Amino acid sequence: MWRGRIKGQIIILATILILSVIATAAEQKKEVIKPKDALQYVGQVKTVCGKVASTFFAGRSRGRPTFLNLDKPYPNQTFTVVIWGRDRGKFEIPPEVLFMGKEICITGRITTYRGKPQITVSDPSQITLIEK
Repeated sequence: MWRGRIKGQIIILATILILSVIATAAEQKKEVIKPKDALQYVGQVKTVCGKVASTFFAGRSRGRPTFLNLDKPYPNQTFTVVIWGRDRGKFEIPPEVLFMGKEICITGRITTYRGKPQITVSDPSQITLIEK
């Protein structure tokens, strides 16, 4: 009887281990793209990495958005990160201060606004600060 339980536990542990390895492999295969190439991936979930060239918190605008513009300052940015006001409180430091001038990677679904690619961030875990 105890052999049957041990066998069942081994099968469960082996299944968990296999799923863990598969999940890790999928995470490691995450394709990183440059901001200038993001338009090719609209509608897809990707990781975009670049330098924050300008930021703006539109505190008086509807939705109170924060914009992080990559590669070049607004209005010539190649990519924009949008953080809506309802999500700003999730950051310990205001995003426009925390990320200005820094290299970051953002993971999320690429969309467009007025022909420019963007990712809307709803959680700080979507942004990784690249330490150099």
